This record gives sequence, C-alpha cells and structure tokens, in this order.
Amino acid sequence: MKTLCMPVVPWNKGKLVGQKSPLKQSEIWSIRIRLQLFRKSRELALFNSAIDSKLRACDLVKIRIQDVCHGEHVANRAAVMQQKTKRPVQFELTAATRESIANWMVVAALKSDDFLFPSRRHNSPHISTRQYARIVKKWIAGIDLDPTAYGTHSLRRTKPTLIYRRTKNLRAVQLLLGHTKLESTVRYLGIEVEDALELAEQTDV
Repeated sequence: MKTLCMPVVPWNKGKLVGQKSPLKQSEIWSIRIRLQLFRKSRELALFNSAIDSKLRACDLVKIRIQDVCHGEHVANRAAVMQQKTKRPVQFELTAATRESIANWMVVAALKSDDFLFPSRRHNSPHISTRQYARIVKKWIAGIDLDPTAYGTHSLRRTKPTLIYRRTKNLRAVQLLLGHTKLESTVRYLGIEVEDALELAEQTDV
C-alpha cells in the first residue's frame, strides 16, 4: 500500500522575493511629512538616520549617541563599524537629520553612552531589527504602497540609488555602502538591469 505524500508548500509561495524597492524622492517626503505631522520624534529620527546612514538594519539599531555627536552637538559626519564586514563605514548627516536627532535626544533625555534608539522593552537595550522592520512596514503602508515590496533594505538602497542615477559614479556608491567589491554594489543596486531598461525606453524602433 502506497503512502500518500502531502505536497510541500514552498516557503516563498505568495511572497515577493528578491531585492526590495528603494524609495522615490516623493515617497521620502511623504513619509517624512507624515511623521512630522503626527509628532513621531523617535520615528522621524530613525527614518532620517536610515536614509542618510545607508546602514544595514543590524548596524542602524546599534548606533549610540557618541557615534553621531561631538559633545552636545550632532555631527555632520559619523562612522560606525559594520557588523557584517567588520570594516568601518562613514556617512553624512544632513541638516534635517541632525535636527530630528537633536530633537529626539531632548525628548528621550538621552546621554552620550546611550543607544540612539533605545528599546521600550526591558530585555533589550535598543530596538531590534524585527521591531525596525515592523516600523518600516507601517511607514510604507501609511503612504499607500505595498508593504511586501519594501523592507529595511529599501531605506539602505534609497540614497545610493538616487546618487547613482544622478552621477553614475559607481565607485562613490560602493564607498558609501561599505562594499569591499564593486561587483557587490552592481548586484545590490541592480543597475545593469536598470540602465538596460532606460536605454531600451529611449530607443524607438
């Protein structure tokens, strides 16, 4: 007597897999304005820091005040050690980001050795990557985009994608992302496909 095997359901059935979409300029401003209107000081600082730093989620949630401040002032530039590569990466903090961080520090009464985004749970000193991912999904849904098409890597990819489209300077983007190999940057941004599609759209036959 043969045993009937139940069909195995693929783990990714019904899910979008692959690279998550970066945000467009208009979408950045839509999220930013919503957070300002609802006075979400922590989330505004988190969103702005994610866009400017271009850090992976595991590195972003572990930023400390001393990483981004010189004394009592938020710095124009900062540097952190990447967990994945064990290499330092530098990033800029724009005026809007510095202002949102400074405001959040006052609201939360944060000190130099505190994490920039402390957890509200007693068992964790800073927000977790899972919590960060849930917050990102909320931001995306709040501006009527499909949350399954975006994730924390969307924020990491956003500014490098915009920079590349404006300058075509792949080496600069590689440095900003902290990639050791240029090929990694090419794959990460998917720029070969993007450039090919742009050329095709400009070609009438």
